[in-house]
Amino acid sequence: MAQRHLDPTDPMAGPAPTGDALAGYLRAQATEFLRALRLHRETGSGANGAEGSVDAARALRRSARRISASLHTFQSLLDTDWCEGMRPELAWVSGTLAMEHAYTARLERLLSALHRLSGSTALPGPPAGAAAGARADGAAGKHADSAAGGRAAGAVRVGAAAPGNASSPTHPTSTTERGNLTVGAAKAGALLDRQLTLARTRAHSTALQALGSSRFHAIADKVAVLASEVPLTRSAATTDLRPLAAAAKDRLKDAVTALPLVTAGHPYNAAALVHGLSPDTVPHPQDAPWHQVRLLLRLHRYAREATSGEPDGTSVVDLRLLSAGQALNRHRDASEAAAAAAQAARTPRIAPATAYALGVLHADQRHEVEAARFAFQQAWQKEAEAVSTR
Repeated sequence: MAQRHLDPTDPMAGPAPTGDALAGYLRAQATEFLRALRLHRETGSGANGAEGSVDAARALRRSARRISASLHTFQSLLDTDWCEGMRPELAWVSGTLAMEHAYTARLERLLSALHRLSGSTALPGPPAGAAAGARADGAAGKHADSAAGGRAAGAVRVGAAAPGNASSPTHPTSTTERGNLTVGAAKAGALLDRQLTLARTRAHSTALQALGSSRFHAIADKVAVLASEVPLTRSAATTDLRPLAAAAKDRLKDAVTALPLVTAGHPYNAAALVHGLSPDTVPHPQDAPWHQVRLLLRLHRYAREATSGEPDGTSVVDLRLLSAGQALNRHRDASEAAAAAAQAARTPRIAPATAYALGVLHADQRHEVEAARFAFQQAWQKEAEAVSTR
């Protein structure tokens, strides 16, 4: 019975949380949104990468996601027109503010991988105008050394699979091939630095414009009202939240069931590389179901928060779900990084060594995708086993 209490969506978990609990949760998240907005204004635009501004933007995204997710899961207990008007606006806020961070993290990830795959203590200096990329590469390489062991395993696998990068005790890499990868990696790093830094700068400008727009001010005004008045339906005060939260959990379980978890249960099965080197520029066809599971897992976690009235990650169940969510976040990051490497490789008139380095980098990130799927499979299996023993 004590284990049942860990799942607030279980009908036997205790007193039924009703619309009043949902209202309290939404008010708390709206207050967090307003607090983060005030912090962002106090710390300025963040043009120089101010830590306070970055934290404020992260807090804005976090509260916007939670409010939007609650409106989705518990929409039947809230004013329909209000929900349909708020959800896309909150998604716009969260998505717009996330882009700058995404480009920054993607560049760091790719430069770290190039540093690791080239096998050198430091990448050769990039051409004039790309010195910043080289400095970022050096810092990213240090960060990669302390990253999770999955990346190292991915590097070993890519090193064994990629032509000219077969670094194993029984198959030493030739000096010429290693040199080609090192030179190509430097040029590839400079190319990625130019492309992603430009994208990051544009995303920063877009975020600043969004935060100063009348559209955002209208959203902030509605969130300010939400902090004191939640538009519940008349029946919400006596309606149990748990069936709606359980429905979100069921949607997640159905989506996970559709995933090829048997394949994902075997590390480095190369499934994530299928069609990976296609010249087609559309998103990788295998990734979409995993991205959908990531979103559904987030909805499930936030529904647990709303029904329990506690922050996410305070129970054993929450920690397992958080671990699964982190694996899917790594899956998304590696998938998008692989797409960025492939896009860079399509740049006209690049040197063969640069194209080769980008190809190795793409394969490395697709193996990271595969490793993340394996990690999710392991985390989800633990959660399924725990549920079956309750």
